[in-house]
Amino acid sequence: MKLFIDAGNTRLKWCLDDQGRTLASGTGLLEEENPVSSAGELISQVRSVAISTVASEERRAHLLDSLAKLCPVPVQFYWSEQTRNGLVNAYQDVARMGADRWHAMYGAWLDHKQGFVVVDAGSAVTVDYVDSRGQHLGGYILPGLQMMLRSLRTDAARIWFDPEQGLATDPGSSTGECVNHGLAWLSGAMVERVIADAREHSLADVLVTGGDANRLIGLGLSGIHRPDLVLSGLRAIHAEETSE
Repeated sequence: MKLFIDAGNTRLKWCLDDQGRTLASGTGLLEEENPVSSAGELISQVRSVAISTVASEERRAHLLDSLAKLCPVPVQFYWSEQTRNGLVNAYQDVARMGADRWHAMYGAWLDHKQGFVVVDAGSAVTVDYVDSRGQHLGGYILPGLQMMLRSLRTDAARIWFDPEQGLATDPGSSTGECVNHGLAWLSGAMVERVIADAREHSLADVLVTGGDANRLIGLGLSGIHRPDLVLSGLRAIHAEETSE
């Protein structure tokens, strides 16, 4: 059995794989002593671990220590690449690209070779465009919802509000409404831009992943929700590398 992990800056997603079948999956926090606690006793059957991560060196070391206590087995990190199976990275220095972006693009490329957009709505929002030849056209990185909320709380001390997580975009009539409607307004503008870019580049599909994917879909991002897109790409690459 294999454990696959998609580790962000604070949270991770995991799945247990047995010869291509998903036996269990879940989420956890990197700071926890057992970030895959919901795996229960199954964790004792793990024989190898594959990880895609954008976490800091400190958090990555903590994750490795936690895994070593739970299942002392080989751990393999997978990073961004220049090319794989027809997918070509636009970055000249691929080491500068977050591994999750590459793995999400590869997971999408396997099923959507007619061209696509990947929108990953996590702590940061990333948008990547890939044409039907497999050429990555580049992308964008923007602050995510929680990052913007934290910024307003910490850097604008006189702005007090409750995070309502609403989708309304009309002008607010209180500080709380102005903040929450404003964040939805910004996200809605991004959604419009993504849709326009997909049309301009003749990209057939928009794939949405990440913790705030449903929020963007609610704001009009008409796309395919692929919550495990990074893990899909990671699993495929691991299988190719190990010839399984």
